[in-house]
Amino acid sequence: MVEHIVLFKLKSSVSAEQKQAFIEALRGMKGRVPGMVDLSAGESFTERHKGYTVGLVVRVTDRDALAVYDTHEVHRPVKEMAGQLSEEILAVDYEF
Repeated sequence: MVEHIVLFKLKSSVSAEQKQAFIEALRGMKGRVPGMVDLSAGESFTERHKGYTVGLVVRVTDRDALAVYDTHEVHRPVKEMAGQLSEEILAVDYEF
């Protein structure tokens, strides 16, 4: 199994409505990519986030499934949206 964890530091110009639409777009990928086991996304409710206020966790079966996810048609527009709204994006991938 591979855990794909992504943290998004959104631009200060991003509205609350844009942030919510982004989170819904992230959640909308759940179950739509081959090899995806689970997906969760949401907004931090603590002050420990150091500016990374939106998080995404995607669990896939293996490294090959992670590669499929990265280029999948469901992921591409959400990844583009993330790039437009984010000041910084931090990702960590690990096997377990």
